Amino acid sequence: AAFLMNFDYKILQRYGNHFYVFNLILLILVMLVGQTALGAQRWIALGPISIQPSEFSKLIMIIALAAMLEKRGGKINTITDLAPVAAYVGVPFLLVLKQPDLGTSLVFLAIFFGMVFVAGVRLRLLLGIFGAGLAAMPVLWHFLKDYQKMRIMVFMDPNVDPLGAGYHIIQSKIAIGSGMLFGKGLFGGTQSQLNFLPENHTDFIFSVVGEELGFVGCTILLLLYLVVLWRGIRIAQNASDTFGRLLAVGITSMIAFHVLVNVGMTMGIMPVTGIPLPMMSYGVSSLTTNLMAVAILMNIQLRKTHLQFT
Repeated sequence: AAFLMNFDYKILQRYGNHFYVFNLILLILVMLVGQTALGAQRWIALGPISIQPSEFSKLIMIIALAAMLEKRGGKINTITDLAPVAAYVGVPFLLVLKQPDLGTSLVFLAIFFGMVFVAGVRLRLLLGIFGAGLAAMPVLWHFLKDYQKMRIMVFMDPNVDPLGAGYHIIQSKIAIGSGMLFGKGLFGGTQSQLNFLPENHTDFIFSVVGEELGFVGCTILLLLYLVVLWRGIRIAQNASDTFGRLLAVGITSMIAFHVLVNVGMTMGIMPVTGIPLPMMSYGVSSLTTNLMAVAILMNIQLRKTHLQFT
């Protein structure tokens, strides 16, 4: 993070295509030599640690897409203009989806829609694409893996498979509800400490916060995320150039989507996906990516402040 704050972020724009190619190489490498865990091939072993390239690919994609959109200078008015941009994002999107990692691939869509909207794409066009996507859902259903279909069915009714796919969300809702107003105290949660709640250190960390710190703790945590997102939007508004504005919007969109989906799935209002909670979920790749992203946001603000003083 310190490194990413101490040079002019505009340098990143020159290497947008290089980052993009590097991103594709990493994702293809996962398919060839990646480690498999929990039914997905997402990790590459580096000595004692394993990294998840799909986490880094989100930030790399933001940089590459910002460089591409900046060159187009707002000349994206029709579906024909938008098609090359969609294809640019579509290749890494499909590579991540192939792992399979539906959650991370959906983050690519959030980044795409946020950045192209700020780049000047008409809202009517984006709504049309979104509507077409919804209309295609019955067809896309047949391309989902069995466990992904089950997750959607469980989202509608966790009791469809209470001891299987629905177990996570049932235990998560019990944990959050049992915390009530002030929680059971730090490390005092029964669902989390006795391991009734699966993946309580990663995907379901918000459930632990709800059980141990209660409604008050959850509210404080969400307010902290709100501050980060508000600052991200302000940095985007005040950026000194289009590339910086697009970078800030992409990073803010990524963090917002992560918080929305992760918190939503722990409460049963979103389908269960493997999307971590930024700065909270355990994981080297996720934490490093988010620290780098926040550092770039700070870099954009620092350059703006420097220009004001000079």
